[in-house]
Amino acid sequence: MTEDEKLKMLKTSWELHSLVETSYLNNPANKDDNEWLEKQRILLADMALHLLQTSINPEEIKLDRLRDNLHAILTIADQFLPLANLKKATEKLYASDK
Repeated sequence: MTEDEKLKMLKTSWELHSLVETSYLNNPANKDDNEWLEKQRILLADMALHLLQTSINPEEIKLDRLRDNLHAILTIADQFLPLANLKKATEKLYASDK
């Protein structure tokens, strides 16, 4: 992928991010609401866009951002796939490399 293609994709991802984030913020659901999982799906899409942005940025990949993106995605996805123990998988993301 060329740098120009990456920049074009990043621009598009920010446009999508704006739409997704607006949808999330306009969703009045709270944790005790039946619509909570729908709001979480929107949040998952938002975090997936952040991962896309981190991944295709023409600059060197920022590992702290990558960890944060993965942590958010695994944490949110855990409620959809409870048997996969995704939240537990996040424990090693911030472990020292020593």
